Amino acid sequence: MTSTTNSPLITALLFLTTTTTSTASVTVTSSCFAGGGFGAPKSIPKKVVKKKKSIVDELKQPSTPPPIETTTPKLDRFGLPIVTEEDIFPPLSNDVIRTPVKNDKYDKNEAMNAMRNHLGVNLHNFDEGGYSLHYSSEPEQTNRWKLNLVHANPPVFTIDNFFTEQECIQYRNMVDPSSTEYRQDDTISVTSPTFANSISRRTSTTYFCRYSAVPTLLAKILHLFGDNNIDIHQCEEPQIVQYQTGQEFSWHYDEIPKVQLKNGGQRLATLLVYLNNVKENGGGATVFRDLTSSIGEQLKVQPKRGTALLFFPSFTDGTPDERTLHKGQVALEDKMIAQVWIHERGYVASVPTGNMQADAVEGVDAEYKRLFS
Repeated sequence: MTSTTNSPLITALLFLTTTTTSTASVTVTSSCFAGGGFGAPKSIPKKVVKKKKSIVDELKQPSTPPPIETTTPKLDRFGLPIVTEEDIFPPLSNDVIRTPVKNDKYDKNEAMNAMRNHLGVNLHNFDEGGYSLHYSSEPEQTNRWKLNLVHANPPVFTIDNFFTEQECIQYRNMVDPSSTEYRQDDTISVTSPTFANSISRRTSTTYFCRYSAVPTLLAKILHLFGDNNIDIHQCEEPQIVQYQTGQEFSWHYDEIPKVQLKNGGQRLATLLVYLNNVKENGGGATVFRDLTSSIGEQLKVQPKRGTALLFFPSFTDGTPDERTLHKGQVALEDKMIAQVWIHERGYVASVPTGNMQADAVEGVDAEYKRLFS
């Protein structure tokens, strides 16, 4: 009968075999993760002594950059970004030429240079001091016009005494139903008229006038520019605009959209006449965003009864002038103006019905002779 007890030799062999197999298994498994060659012996890791940083080393460490501030755009009720004025009217770059006047004293040569690329004022009608010649026999304190260049490039002018006090009253009464001079058939009112799809806010009331109803305004415009430079047929419908307390006309250009250029081409000049005084703190000023006065302040013209403001939405070739962005400040008291735009070519009026420049020619000629002959 064979004994089931292993001999010392067999026991030793069995021990050796078991040990080798176990060791080999550990070696293979270790080599798969350690990166050594297959069957490479385990390396004994050395103890790493971490060196203590000195103060100098601490100072040399790059500082943690501050967190980047992100601003969340304001959203409307639909979750869309709200369009801002800067999105619509981006600020002009510094290389866009804008030249303020040297000082407030009128300089005829400076005025002449300012108009080189724009529809010009007829300077032959003014003396070296900027006073009109049509009342040259009267003292300067009377109704003589006083031409002032308030910005050189682009040119912006004011003309003091363009309307007399009585003329201002007459034109205000034209749209006042309580006045005996009210002319319902000669005007048509439109609330906040502006171009289609315009984003500018206009909360005033505009009265479109028949040319035949405003011969004094048109005669004075012809004299200002010189009847050899413009024709009455280039004038857009004359307007009387009323701003009641709290009303305004936000930032805008006076240029014509391209789709409307077939009628008279681009607007070359804007002329408006303030029909009443508005106190300095009464709002209502005409403000030019990108222009400055002779003392470096933002250019603004405060309404003064009878004073005209003249500027040029485009160059003489019809190219819009991006520097003429302007607004009518919120009126803190009532403000009224009369205004006319002058086009490159003949303009066909649309309101009031049947309104034509030809109907005013006779009356304008008579008024021109009365005023300037």
